[in-house]
Amino acid sequence: MTQRGLALQIEGLRLCGEGGRQLLQIPRLQIAAGAAVVLRGPSGAGKSTLLHVLAGLITPQAGRVLWGGTDIAALRDGPRAAFRRATIGLVFQDPLLFEELSAQDNAALTALYAPAAARAEIAARAEAALTRLGLSPAGRRAAASYSGGERQRIAVARALAGDPAVLLADEPTASLDRANADRLSADLIALARQTGQTLIVASHDPALMALAGRVIDLRDGEIAEAQHG
Repeated sequence: MTQRGLALQIEGLRLCGEGGRQLLQIPRLQIAAGAAVVLRGPSGAGKSTLLHVLAGLITPQAGRVLWGGTDIAALRDGPRAAFRRATIGLVFQDPLLFEELSAQDNAALTALYAPAAARAEIAARAEAALTRLGLSPAGRRAAASYSGGERQRIAVARALAGDPAVLLADEPTASLDRANADRLSADLIALARQTGQTLIVASHDPALMALAGRVIDLRDGEIAEAQHG
């Protein structure tokens, strides 16, 4: 059964790098459950860093990052990793596929680390996601033989196979040609709306921004403005 998306609430978020350089400074941010949001800003604005904080891959020096009622910034490493596995799907600019594996095997990869009772369901969701994204899950064609757009859709299917409440994507269309970028943008938004997932994408892509319900501008790690479409 597909989970509903989770609401995000950030309070007093502060993250500094080497020498105390400010990476993120966000006093308050709220994103509704099931929203489709694009983080926009120039290179170095903090988009990818914020996504990593939202995924619990980076721990801020201060502040709360609440998904529903869970503050992932306050969790220890083990519980944070468990929460991420159960709740958050991740898509990166590089699909990070195992080249020798098939599309189905790549999309169902998380089944290898799941309890035995959950593996068949993960594989079924991976197959369904590939089909919805226009890729046949049948056959043993290696991932290395797929085009850039197809490979990125395999990565999206892998993220969806875990039935996450939240989908985070970092520049997923940046390396694609315009036609494939437009298709993936439409697929991401449509799938998130069908499942009720909360979707947050870091992107410069005008197609994604046009389809999303909200665009948040970042400048030097701070929110400059937020627009609602």
